[in-house]
Parts: sequence; C-alpha cells; structure tokens
Amino acid sequence: MSMLSICKKELHQFFSSLTGYISIILFLLVNGIFLFVLKDSNIFDFGYASLDKFFELSPWILIFLVPALTMRSLAEEFKTGTFEILQTKPLSRWQIVAGKYAAVLVVLLFVIVPTFIYVFTIKNLSSSGSIDTGGITGSYIGLFLLAAVFAAISLCCSSFTNNAVVAFLVSAFVCLLLYFGFNAVSKLPVFQGKADYYIEMAGIDFHYRSVSRGLLDSRDLLYFLSFIFLFLLITVQNLRKR
Repeated sequence: MSMLSICKKELHQFFSSLTGYISIILFLLVNGIFLFVLKDSNIFDFGYASLDKFFELSPWILIFLVPALTMRSLAEEFKTGTFEILQTKPLSRWQIVAGKYAAVLVVLLFVIVPTFIYVFTIKNLSSSGSIDTGGITGSYIGLFLLAAVFAAISLCCSSFTNNAVVAFLVSAFVCLLLYFGFNAVSKLPVFQGKADYYIEMAGIDFHYRSVSRGLLDSRDLLYFLSFIFLFLLITVQNLRKR
C-alpha cells in the first residue's frame, strides 16, 4: 500500500457517494447565481468584462466547502477504528497525510476547473472580444493556492477529533480567522499608520490578492507553501501521538 493507494481510496469515497458531485454543483451554482442572477453582484450590472466578482466571492465559499470535503478524512478514521488498520500497513505518517491531502486537491481541481466556462462566457460578452488573460490566470493560480491552504488547515483540524461535525466547525472558523482576521485587526485605529501593513501582510487574504493581480511573486508562493507544510506537519505530529 502506498500514498497513491490512499489517494485513490479517498477519491473513491468522494465520488462513490454524492459528496464530490454535490461539492462541484454547489460551487458552480452559488457562483453562477451571484455572477449572473443577483442584482448588484452580477457582471451585467458591473459593466466590465471581468471576473473580479467571482474571485472575490469564491474564497468565502471555499471557507465552508473545503472543511466540508475534509471533515471526515481523519475524524471518521478515528471514529470507526480504521486508523488502527492503516497503522498496520507499511505506510509512514507522511504518506497517509500526503495521500489524503492529494485526494482533496484533486477534488478541488474538479471543483475549480468547470468554472473556466465563466472565462469563455465573459470573453463572448465582451464588446472587444478580449479579456485580461494574465490577470485571470493569476487569479486562478491564487484561488487554487488558497484552496490548497484551506485543505491543509482543514485536514489538520480533522486530526484533532473523531467528530466530523466538530472538525467542520473548527476548520471553517480557523480558515475564516486566518483569511480575514489579520486584515480586520490591521484596520483597528491603534495600528493605523504603524504596524497595520505588516499585520495585514501576515494574513492569507493579502497574499491571495497579490497573486490575483497576475504577478507571481516568490514571496507569495513561499508564504502559501510554508502554510501548507506547517499544517501538514502538525497533522503528522498529531497522528504520531495517536
């Protein structure tokens, strides 16, 4: 048994039930309603051939969607006792965590890739027939990196409990806190004109917006990769304690 086997097993569980399909449909449906139906948020009212509204809304959906995808990853293993069976296999803790994490990333790709249809829609609606390809490409890279960070955080939270609901709630809260919390704190009057920029820079939102401008800065990439590694490392340490 290998990391790839763990990944395949997780993907089979996602798509043998409605979980994987519902995730894809919900992500597309909610974004579609906001982009093309609801007043004041749809692109027709915006008046520009841009997907900015999509990339502003998607992180908030992912904050709840990603924890929903990962809440059973480890919590259910602990609850049913199958984690003990996994421990008898010739697998390291890193292989178990990496296999489960890779499976979540594949599902997230299946969630994000169908939204490419929005790009073609916007391009066809544009009066000039062109769009800011560089900016949209950067935004998609940023969106996937953001989803990858949320997946690492949520998998980590799932390793602390054998209750999937608790794992979901804690994951959503931590994702929300790390995404928006630093930005909110930086706007407090006591930090204005002093440490506000550095506090904001510590948050995920700052680096997501930076990548979304279409410029791939190595500092932003290092930030996302460091966050992912940190939470996966904590997950592995949790499994060792068990």
